[in-house]
Amino acid sequence: MSDSSGKLKLGALVALVVGSMIGGGIFSLPQNMAASAGVGAVLIGWAITAVGMLTLAFVFQTLANRKPDLDGGVYAYAKAGFGDYMGFSSAWGYWISAWLGNVGYFVLLFSTLGYFFPIFGEGNTPAAIIGASVLLWAVHFLVLRGIKEAAFINLVTTVAKVVPLLLFALICLFAFKLDIFTADIWAVGTPELGSVMNQVRNMMLVTVWVFIGIEGASIFSSRAEKRSDVGKATVIGFVTVLLFLVLVNVLSLGIMTQPELAKLQNPSMAAVLEHVVGHWGAVLISVGLIISLLGALLSWVLLCAEIMFAAAKDHTMPEFLRRENANQVPANALWLTNAMVQIFLVITLFSNSTYLSLIYLATSMILVPYLWSAAYAVLLAVRSETYEQALAERQKDLVIGGIALLYAIWLLYAGGVKYLLLSALLYAPGVILFAKAKREVGQPVFTNVEKLIFAAVVIGALVAAFGLYDGFLTL
Repeated sequence: MSDSSGKLKLGALVALVVGSMIGGGIFSLPQNMAASAGVGAVLIGWAITAVGMLTLAFVFQTLANRKPDLDGGVYAYAKAGFGDYMGFSSAWGYWISAWLGNVGYFVLLFSTLGYFFPIFGEGNTPAAIIGASVLLWAVHFLVLRGIKEAAFINLVTTVAKVVPLLLFALICLFAFKLDIFTADIWAVGTPELGSVMNQVRNMMLVTVWVFIGIEGASIFSSRAEKRSDVGKATVIGFVTVLLFLVLVNVLSLGIMTQPELAKLQNPSMAAVLEHVVGHWGAVLISVGLIISLLGALLSWVLLCAEIMFAAAKDHTMPEFLRRENANQVPANALWLTNAMVQIFLVITLFSNSTYLSLIYLATSMILVPYLWSAAYAVLLAVRSETYEQALAERQKDLVIGGIALLYAIWLLYAGGVKYLLLSALLYAPGVILFAKAKREVGQPVFTNVEKLIFAAVVIGALVAAFGLYDGFLTL
């Protein structure tokens, strides 16, 4: 899947996109969605998500083609358009989102193993944390052996996890009952879900979570054999995953009612299939999920290290993160990433952080990098930069970028104030690395505008810290 020079071909790039998007989210989708929305709101929410995420996929495709000199995707676009601190914040936010997601994956993985071995419980028992830690460092040393080898293993696990998803879709297609699906379309029977608008809002962070990874190919743009493959891989990966997600979610709502789905333990897909075919269905999905999570963990460990490395290469992150080992793997970035995962795994022992609260926090951290990428695409079209001879194309890209930008702003609103404040708390400490990187090249830390932005982040962080202390904010 990669040539002798270690460059990644189209198949490997598509597998990176699909592999990082299909992690644990899809296997918990029936319960996650039913917990926040009824059938009607789910369909409206998917329509908004499909349009919003498709425009984001096109944004990443356009930027990969129009700015082939920018390596590192989401981070490089924010920096080129809005200055060093925004670039740094995008890389930092993306990195935190990626390793927080990995902590969530470990919790879900051992919660799934808890189905077979009760000692692992909900994935946050002492036995589960020890097991997760052993696995974390096994993946770490595998990645240290080389990105090309890890990308190949990711391709194999991507194929392996798609098989149970296809089986689930086929079986549920035949078991689907329209009367269950249409019984309470607007969730009138469950008033605690609130209005349809509220339901759509509440499901938004879950839909974004299952699509995180859409930018996977653009992060690895410098390692792609052909630059044009980056955009192709993004769109192919997006369409494939969207189809799977909608099928899994919608078909489940015709197998069990929304209140029944909302009460399921995750991975809820296993319980849905068990409802149709008996115990072997749950075993099939659980095994599929374990393979899927192992592959996704690998994808995300690669993405975490790569984003820090790319940012360090052009002096937005400190120099020590630029060091590669003999296999051309950014070793220091990898050590820092997995040390953070380890610390947070231990924290899940003492906090009641569930899989869902971890993924909400991870999702809110990635909204800022997505926002800046969309804004940069709009900026290029407005300035006519790279569009000298292509007026029609410029107008098309302006519309697509505009929709993606509106979608990114809507996501910040849907996520709510709580996650915005918690994000600020995680964004603020990053300034230590930013200041170190600036000092290394003898530049002032902030411009005047950046000082104002950083002040706003610090105020948000202080409010969040007080909120956690006082109890009006919880993790």
